[in-house]
Amino acid sequence: MEASLGKQAIECAAHAPLTGLTVIEIGHSVAAPFAGQVLADLGARVIKIENPQRGDDARSWGPPFWQGMATIFQSVNRNKVSSAIDLKDPQARGKLADFIVAEADIVLQNMRAGLLASLGLDAASLRARNPRLIYCNLSAFGPTGPLAGRPGYDPLMQAFGGIMSVTGNEGEPPVRVGVSIVDQGAGMWSVIGILAALQRRNATNEGCEIDTSLYETALSWIGAASAGYQATGRTPPRRGSENPSLVPYKVFQASDGDLVIAAGNDNLFRKLAHALGRGDWMEDERFATNSARVVNRVVVNEAVQAMVGQRTRAELCALLDEVDVPVAPLQSVDQVLAHPQTQALDMFQKAPDADMRLMGSPLSFDGQRPQFKSRPPELGSHTDTIMGWKDDA
Repeated sequence: MEASLGKQAIECAAHAPLTGLTVIEIGHSVAAPFAGQVLADLGARVIKIENPQRGDDARSWGPPFWQGMATIFQSVNRNKVSSAIDLKDPQARGKLADFIVAEADIVLQNMRAGLLASLGLDAASLRARNPRLIYCNLSAFGPTGPLAGRPGYDPLMQAFGGIMSVTGNEGEPPVRVGVSIVDQGAGMWSVIGILAALQRRNATNEGCEIDTSLYETALSWIGAASAGYQATGRTPPRRGSENPSLVPYKVFQASDGDLVIAAGNDNLFRKLAHALGRGDWMEDERFATNSARVVNRVVVNEAVQAMVGQRTRAELCALLDEVDVPVAPLQSVDQVLAHPQTQALDMFQKAPDADMRLMGSPLSFDGQRPQFKSRPPELGSHTDTIMGWKDDA
C-alpha cells in the first residue's frame, strides 16, 4: 500500500512544475506545513518528518476531527508522506542526515530555535556535505535581534506585529483576523524564497540558506499602515470593514443582510450615486472627490447607508452590477462552498484515496489546477522511505 500510494502521487504529479524535486519538511503547526503543501501541490515529493509518539502537534488541534485527524492538520498537509523519526536517536538522526544529503533538494523547517543545530541537522552542517541544498528556516522572530530565540504563534504575531491594532472596530476589544494570515503568509514567503533559490541554483549550481519569520511577515502586512504613520505622525485607528484611504469602501446593511460596496475611485462613486438615485451628491463638495470623502467619511457612509437600507441585497447587487460598481454579499462558509463560482473553479477538490474534500491550490497552469493527489498522511506511513532507504514515496 505504501509503495503504491507513493508511486500514484508521482504519476499524478508528472506534469507539475516541481516534479522531480524532493523536499524534507521538518515542521509542525501551520506555517511550515502550509509551505510544504504548496510545494507538494506543485509536484514536489514532500516527506514530512514527525515525532513518532505524537506527530505534528496540529494532528490533535480539535475538535473538529475528521477521519481521525484534526481538520486544521488536514487543511495544510495533503499530497505529502510522513516519516516518523526520533531525532533524539543518533542512528535515526544520522540516517535522516544522510538521506537529506543524498536525496533532498530542499529542507524546510520551523523547529525551536537552535534545536536542529544541536542535532547536526542545520543548514551549515548539511550544506557542507551538499552545497546544492536549499535550506529554509521559518522562525518566529527571525535569525537576529533580542527576540530571535523566542517561540511564537499566529495570534501573538498579529498582536505584536501591529495587525490587531488596525483590525476590528475602534473602542472595542482587539480582534484577530479570523484565519491564520501570519502563519500562511510566512509559508508563502518561504515558498517564494525557495522558488527564487531554485532559479539561482539553476544558474550557479549552488543552493543557499533562506530565512523568513512570522514577525517579518506580520511587519510586511502593515506596510501601508506604517507608511501612513510616517506621513502623518498618527497611529492608524481601527476602522472595522473600512479602508482608511477609500470611501465608501465597507460593509453596508441592506434590508435583508450585509454586503460590501467598494467604490474605489471617483468614477465608481459617480456611478454609485446615480444608481442609488442620488446624482446630487456629485454637486456636494464633501462627496465630489475621494480625498473629500475620506475627510467626511461619517457623513458619506451614513448617506450611502440610508439609501442601501431601502433595498434587498439581491436588488442592490443587480443594480450595481449593471453599472460595474464593485459589490458583493457577505457569505458564510457553507454559502461560499455552494456558490456556482466556487464550483466552476474546481477549488474544492475531492481526494482520490478518501471521502474528503479540501480547498485546492489557487493556481492553474495551462488551464489545469494542481490536483489533490493523496489525503494527509497517517503518522509514519512512509518511515521506510528514509529508515529503509526505499524510494517509494
